Amino acid sequence: MAERVIAGLTIRIDELLCVGFGDCVGVAPEVFVLNGDGTVDFLDGQVVEPERLVEACRVCPVDALTVVDGSGKQLAPLLP
Repeated sequence: MAERVIAGLTIRIDELLCVGFGDCVGVAPEVFVLNGDGTVDFLDGQVVEPERLVEACRVCPVDALTVVDGSGKQLAPLLP
Protein backbone atom coordinates (compact mmCIF):
# COMPACT_ATOMS: atom_id res chain seq x y z
CA MET A 1 0.00 0.00 0.00
CA ALA A 2 1.42 3.36 -1.05
CA GLU A 3 0.91 6.28 1.33
CA ARG A 4 1.60 10.02 1.21
CA VAL A 5 0.64 13.08 3.20
CA ILE A 6 -0.69 15.73 0.82
CA ALA A 7 -2.37 19.00 1.83
CA GLY A 8 -2.48 17.78 5.43
CA LEU A 9 -4.34 14.59 4.47
CA THR A 10 -3.00 11.04 4.54
CA ILE A 11 -3.74 9.33 1.23
CA ARG A 12 -3.39 5.58 0.80
CA ILE A 13 -3.51 3.67 -2.49
CA ASP A 14 -4.39 0.00 -2.25
CA GLU A 15 -2.65 -1.36 -5.36
CA LEU A 16 -4.45 -4.70 -4.96
CA LEU A 17 -7.87 -3.02 -5.27
CA CYS A 18 -6.98 -0.50 -7.99
CA VAL A 19 -7.99 -1.59 -11.47
CA GLY A 20 -7.06 1.63 -13.25
CA PHE A 21 -10.38 3.31 -14.00
CA GLY A 22 -8.53 6.64 -13.69
CA ASP A 23 -11.43 8.63 -12.25
CA CYS A 24 -9.08 10.06 -9.61
CA VAL A 25 -6.65 11.16 -12.33
CA GLY A 26 -9.48 13.06 -14.02
CA VAL A 27 -10.26 15.01 -10.85
CA ALA A 28 -6.68 15.57 -9.60
CA PRO A 29 -4.17 15.02 -12.43
CA GLU A 30 -1.48 16.90 -10.51
CA VAL A 31 -1.58 14.20 -7.79
CA PHE A 32 -2.41 10.91 -9.52
CA VAL A 33 -1.18 9.17 -12.65
CA LEU A 34 -1.78 5.77 -14.19
CA ASN A 35 1.51 3.87 -14.16
CA GLY A 36 2.81 1.26 -16.58
CA ASP A 37 0.91 -1.47 -14.72
CA GLY A 38 -2.37 0.33 -15.37
CA THR A 39 -2.90 1.24 -11.72
CA VAL A 40 -2.80 4.61 -10.04
CA ASP A 41 0.33 6.07 -8.49
CA PHE A 42 1.35 9.37 -6.91
CA LEU A 43 3.07 12.13 -8.84
CA ASP A 44 5.84 14.06 -7.09
CA GLY A 45 5.41 17.69 -6.08
CA GLN A 46 1.67 17.60 -5.57
CA VAL A 47 -0.13 20.87 -4.91
CA VAL A 48 -3.90 20.53 -4.73
CA GLU A 49 -6.82 21.87 -2.74
CA PRO A 50 -7.79 19.44 0.04
CA GLU A 51 -11.44 19.39 -1.04
CA ARG A 52 -10.56 18.35 -4.59
CA LEU A 53 -8.15 15.73 -3.31
CA VAL A 54 -10.89 14.18 -1.17
CA GLU A 55 -13.27 14.27 -4.14
CA ALA A 56 -10.66 12.56 -6.35
CA CYS A 57 -10.46 9.73 -3.83
CA ARG A 58 -14.22 9.50 -3.35
CA VAL A 59 -14.85 8.97 -7.06
CA CYS A 60 -12.87 5.71 -7.08
CA PRO A 61 -15.45 3.05 -8.02
CA VAL A 62 -13.56 0.28 -6.19
CA ASP A 63 -12.59 2.26 -3.03
CA ALA A 64 -8.86 1.78 -3.66
CA LEU A 65 -8.10 5.25 -2.25
CA THR A 66 -8.40 6.12 1.41
CA VAL A 67 -8.18 9.62 2.89
CA VAL A 68 -7.67 10.31 6.59
CA ASP A 69 -7.52 13.81 8.05
CA GLY A 70 -5.16 15.03 10.75
CA SER A 71 -7.50 13.98 13.55
CA GLY A 72 -7.75 10.42 12.21
CA LYS A 73 -11.21 10.79 10.68
CA GLN A 74 -11.67 8.85 7.43
CA LEU A 75 -13.01 11.14 4.69
CA ALA A 76 -12.96 8.64 1.82
CA PRO A 77 -14.28 6.22 1.08
CA LEU A 78 -17.37 7.34 2.94
CA LEU A 79 -18.28 5.03 5.77
CA PRO A 80 -21.89 3.82 6.11
